[in-house]
Amino acid sequence: MDFIMILKAIILGFVEGMTEFAPVSSTGHMIIVDDMWLNTKEFLTKYEANTFKVVIQLGSILAVVIIFKDRFIELLGLGGRGKNSEEKQSRLKLSQVIVGLIPAGVLGVLFEDYIDEHLFSTETVLIGLVIGAFLMIFADIFGGKNPKTVSVDQITYKQALSIGLIQCFSLWPGFSRSGSTISGGVLLGLSHRAAADFTFIMAVPIMAGASFLSLIKNLEYFSVDALPFFIAGFISAFVFALISIRFFLKIIGKIKLIPFAIYRIVLAGVIYFIFL
Repeated sequence: MDFIMILKAIILGFVEGMTEFAPVSSTGHMIIVDDMWLNTKEFLTKYEANTFKVVIQLGSILAVVIIFKDRFIELLGLGGRGKNSEEKQSRLKLSQVIVGLIPAGVLGVLFEDYIDEHLFSTETVLIGLVIGAFLMIFADIFGGKNPKTVSVDQITYKQALSIGLIQCFSLWPGFSRSGSTISGGVLLGLSHRAAADFTFIMAVPIMAGASFLSLIKNLEYFSVDALPFFIAGFISAFVFALISIRFFLKIIGKIKLIPFAIYRIVLAGVIYFIFL
């Protein structure tokens, strides 16, 4: 595999890492960049391409695990011994995360094949980008003014379930998992930072589960010749996800969601008029 192919893997890893956890839709950007520019289908089979997308997602997931490692250790009951029982009681619980995961997890399993077959196209991504942008604008206008839940540790089971239900919108490519869940959280009375933290924590199990299932499903189609391509994409996604997540968490409380929504609408318009 030549240098150009490795460079394409790095570019796709960059796109994945920079957009996976920002409310702009990583799936949408991946489809657009690949279909309209890089065209990896020229040198990868359909199944290898699907496996590659899973592999670079795992790179992004690893970045979240590292950034929130203390939180995950605590959720799994492996740490936090220095805290008193009252503090432990008031912390985010694993059961609350699971409650938030159930709706999208169930629908994702039921409709995975249909979504893969019918919704992964540039046209459907543009629809998701625009509708998701309006949800984000709506959330900033009508929510987030005086949030009652300023920390992820204050989230209730009702809020966790409601955010999980809103996350179902993200099954539509282009809508964005973080865009839907942060918007939903803000509308439910969470601060932007609390909603973002909960979004990232929820993303790890649902993305890891979906990625590993997809990886197992497509493993028989894996080619050793494509290994350098996969490794380059994984490392690139991991590195850029580390950068983008830390940056996003610093700015989300200041700039809110509307700037990301405007970007989504402009991006959709440019793609529509230039390519479609």
